[in-house]
Amino acid sequence: MSRQRRNPIAAKPQAHAPVFAALGDETRLRLVAKLCGGRPHSISQLTAGSKLTRQAITKHLRVLERVGIVRSIRRGRESRFEFNPQPIEGMKQYLNSVSEQWDQALSRLKSFVEN
Repeated sequence: MSRQRRNPIAAKPQAHAPVFAALGDETRLRLVAKLCGGRPHSISQLTAGSKLTRQAITKHLRVLERVGIVRSIRRGRESRFEFNPQPIEGMKQYLNSVSEQWDQALSRLKSFVEN
């Protein structure tokens, strides 16, 4: 029986679960898309064009901030929020690892079926 190397990224999916959960909401995905432009936004700017209240947007931003996708910067009385790509990069590495594992498994299955 061959020993397979365990990928440390794929070995701990629970580390990525909070990020996936935070992005599982359509409003939060829209907020992330707005913040990906590279400059910080105020809650007023993020609320513009939305039917949601400032309080609702703030609540969604706090969820994103808890998992590290968003950082808040306090300037006077106003908080500005900016995108932090590191948690998304971690998810990307995790998904690439899982994809690679599936590709290898399917390749082994194909070899087994064809032989």
